[in-house]
Amino acid sequence: MVCLALVRAAYEHIYLVRKVSHACRCHQHRAWSSKPAASQSAVQGAPGSVLEILGKSYPQDDHTNLTQKVLSKVGRNLHNQKFHPLWLIKERVKEHFYQQYMVRSRTPLFSVYDQLPPVVTTWQNFDSLLIPADHPSRKKGDNYYLNRAHMLRAHTSAHQWDLLHAGLNAFLVVGDVYRRDQIDCQHYPVFHQLEGVRLFSKHELFAGVKDGESLQLFEEGSRSAHKQETHTMEAVKLVEFDLKQVLTRLVTHLFGDGLEVRWVDCYFPFTHPSFEMEINFRGEWLEVLGCGVMEQQLVNSAGAQDRIGWAFGLGLERLAMVLYDIPDIRLFWSEDERFLKQFLLSDINQSVKFQPLSKYPAVFNDISFWLPSENYTENDFYDIVRTVGGDLVEKVDLIDKFEHPKSVEDKKDGAFSFLIFALCHCAFAVPPPLLATAVARPGSHSLGSQAPGESQAEGRGGECSGGHHP
Repeated sequence: MVCLALVRAAYEHIYLVRKVSHACRCHQHRAWSSKPAASQSAVQGAPGSVLEILGKSYPQDDHTNLTQKVLSKVGRNLHNQKFHPLWLIKERVKEHFYQQYMVRSRTPLFSVYDQLPPVVTTWQNFDSLLIPADHPSRKKGDNYYLNRAHMLRAHTSAHQWDLLHAGLNAFLVVGDVYRRDQIDCQHYPVFHQLEGVRLFSKHELFAGVKDGESLQLFEEGSRSAHKQETHTMEAVKLVEFDLKQVLTRLVTHLFGDGLEVRWVDCYFPFTHPSFEMEINFRGEWLEVLGCGVMEQQLVNSAGAQDRIGWAFGLGLERLAMVLYDIPDIRLFWSEDERFLKQFLLSDINQSVKFQPLSKYPAVFNDISFWLPSENYTENDFYDIVRTVGGDLVEKVDLIDKFEHPKSVEDKKDGAFSFLIFALCHCAFAVPPPLLATAVARPGSHSLGSQAPGESQAEGRGGECSGGHHP
């Protein structure tokens, strides 16, 4: 009953045809709740309606696209939950910066902000970071909007301008961020980032350089692949060197000595030059963070015109999954003591490897739906899946896609395209294979059981495949 309810809850009077595979991944039995979310639909506000988040009210409009599933995560703050694996990573990074970087009074150079509210303005999330108005990262299909003016932050960089404007020159920001995304073991609509920023005055940057008094931070030049138009080459190279040195020390602290590191040139709207850091871990190159020299326009607008700086951002889940061998991002939201007790460590730097909770196999089921020809994104469907199926859904894959030739001709008359979409690996926390199959099969039909009005949906392939009892 999961898949049909998903579609019908989101698309009234639309006949959707999807091919959906449900998998009951029982090896993480009881790691997640088997109960669906209270509401089966997105929080789509009518004019005049209000959305309450963390004690504040926000008027809804035609841009509101939150789901109850996502709203239920706001305020959980896993990064502040003691002995949670994300808390362990945060504390290890914080400890490293506190110990390695001190001011003359022997107090930490970097201040840490890990309780900033996740609701920000679109100006904070985009404009303050110089993200163009037509940039694809602003799309409603990729973000969670409360209304046209407010949203759940898509990155911790949304607080960068405010902290710089407050006069801070070195800080770390840690928090939950929200993005609409695909469904698999590596992606979740809520994850956690850690951001670092450091600004330098002319004296601070050139203090250890011979004849540094004659060097300058700024010039009127031209932009190249290696520098911004307002920066001198000497200043950029020193900032870049300091940034890479700081981050190399950090990953060495986290992963151990002898780590092979490489830097890949990339693009971010708010830094230039920009880099991605990759490490060779267990014979595989892994991207662990993005960084770069901060755009001077951003720094100037925040009131720090006499300084130049760097910034970096990393994902806590990404590091925790690698360091602790956690195979699925949904596990971070588990309240199962068998998961959480594995990280009750006497020393935050202690090595620990996640132990699977059980070994039951997956159960698969297919279903297909009609899709509308316009105003549809795959993330719309993923949100519905997560709302109805919750964290039991392990993976969603597009198996096949078909558009009838006649539908192209009929689009002017409002006809729908025929598409086949697949939902795969929907996990149900039920131990015995036979019981798992019994739950998965009706689960696949519940996607359409709550269809309003004239909506229709056709389930295809109610067959479930279980495994053998271990």
